Amino acid sequence: MVEARDPAVNFDEDGHPKREGTWLTASAHIITAVIGSGVLSLGWTMAQLGWIAGPASMLMFALITWFTSILVADSNKSPDPITGKRNYKYMDLVNANLGRAEVILCGLSQYGNLVGATIGYTLTSGISMAEVAKTNCFQKYGHDAECHISNNPYIIIFGCIQLILSQTPIFHKLSFLSILAAIMSFSYSSIAVALSISKIAEGNHARTSLTGLTVGVDVTSEEKVWKIFQALGNIAFAYAFSMVLVEIQASQDTIKSGPSKTKAMQKATTVAASITTIFYILSGVTGYAAFGNNAPGDILTGFESHKLFWIIIFANVCVVVHLIGAFQVFAQPFFQFVEKKCADKWPESGFIKATYPIHIPMFGNYDFSFFRLVWRSIYVIMATSVAVILPFFNDILGLLGAIVFWPLTVFIPIQIHIKQRMIPRFSFTWICFQILSLTCLTISLAAAAASVRGLVVSFKANRPFH
Repeated sequence: MVEARDPAVNFDEDGHPKREGTWLTASAHIITAVIGSGVLSLGWTMAQLGWIAGPASMLMFALITWFTSILVADSNKSPDPITGKRNYKYMDLVNANLGRAEVILCGLSQYGNLVGATIGYTLTSGISMAEVAKTNCFQKYGHDAECHISNNPYIIIFGCIQLILSQTPIFHKLSFLSILAAIMSFSYSSIAVALSISKIAEGNHARTSLTGLTVGVDVTSEEKVWKIFQALGNIAFAYAFSMVLVEIQASQDTIKSGPSKTKAMQKATTVAASITTIFYILSGVTGYAAFGNNAPGDILTGFESHKLFWIIIFANVCVVVHLIGAFQVFAQPFFQFVEKKCADKWPESGFIKATYPIHIPMFGNYDFSFFRLVWRSIYVIMATSVAVILPFFNDILGLLGAIVFWPLTVFIPIQIHIKQRMIPRFSFTWICFQILSLTCLTISLAAAAASVRGLVVSFKANRPFH
C-alpha cells in the first residue's frame, strides 16, 4: 500500500513547489544576476569621474538600489489582498498595485532593456572574440606588431550562433545556464582585477587625477560634462537589479515561504549589494590605477600584449561563453511575449500557430514553427546589424543604464511603497520620496542624453561595416 503524500510537505501555501532556499542562496542569485559585462566598463567610468567622484558615485547608486530593493522585497511579502494571488514577476507586482500607465511604463522599460541587452551582449561578445584574435597576433608577431582586427566578422559569428540557439523554445529552462553564467562572470571579472593589479605592480604609473579626465588636456569642458553623465549611465547599468528581485523571491529554490521570508530577502539584498559594491569599487579603482585617464572602455582590451597571453584569451572566452547564454536568457522572454501577442491577435492564422513535430536524435521531439523561424531569425539579424552599425561599448551600456534605472529601480518601487503604506501626499516622507525620484530621473535623462550624443559622435567618426 502506497502512503499518500501530504501536499503541505511538497507545496507552499501558494500551490507552487516548496522553496527550500535561504538568504544565502538568494544572495547568490542576486550577485549572479548583477555581476556581468557592466563590470568591464568601470575602469573607464573612473577615468571620467576621478578618484573622488568615481567611488562616491558607485556608493551612491549602491545605496539607492539597496534602498529601493528593500522596498520591493517588503512590497511583495504577501499575496494580493484582492485576488489572493502571489506575484511571481515584477510586472505582476506593478499590475497588482499601480495603474495602467505604470504597467505600460514597466513593460516598455523591461522589454526595452531586454532588446537593448541582446544588442549590447552581441557587441561585447564580438569585441571579446576579436580580442582573442588580437592577442594571438601579438603573441605570434611581437608586441609591436600592427594587429588591427575588425570586430564585425566576430559580431556576425556570434549572431549566427544565436540564430541556431533562438530556435530552441526551452533554452531558457535549462538549469545549468545560471551556474555557468555565474562561473564565467566571476572568472573574467576576477581576471580583470588581477591583471590590473599586476600592471600596477610593474611600476609604470599611469596618469590619474582627483577629477578624472583633465579639461584642456584630455577633453574640452563640454566633453567633460557629457562624459561624466555617460559614466553615471554605465554605473546605473551595472547596478540595475531591483527589477529581478520578485522573480528571485518567487523562485522555487530561493526563499522559503513564511513570516521570515521578507526579512530573509532583505538580508539577502543587503549582503548582495555590499559584496557587489566592494567588487565594483575594487574593479573600478584597480582599472583606473592601471590605465589612468587612458583607461579603455572594456578593461580586457587593455591587456592584448600582456606576457600571460593565455589568461587574456581565457578571460575573453569566458565573456563569450557567458554572453551566449545571457543573450538567450534575455531574448527568450521577449520572443515569447511577441509570439503570444501575435497568437492572440490572429488566432486563426496557420502560419503563426501551426507546429510540425520533428524527431531529433538524442534530443527528442522538436515542434518546428515557420513563424518562430522567420520572426526570431529577423530579430537576431536586426540585433546583429545594430551591433555592427553602432559598435560603441560605453555608449550602449550608458543608454541601457539610463533607460532602466529610474523607472524600474526607483520610481515604481517608491510608488508601490507609497500606495501600500498609504503615505499621505505632501507629508515629510512623501516629499523625501519625490525628491529622491526626481533626482534620479534627472540623472537618468542626463545619462541618456549623453549616451545618445556619444553614439552620434562616435557614429560620425566611424564607418559602419568597415
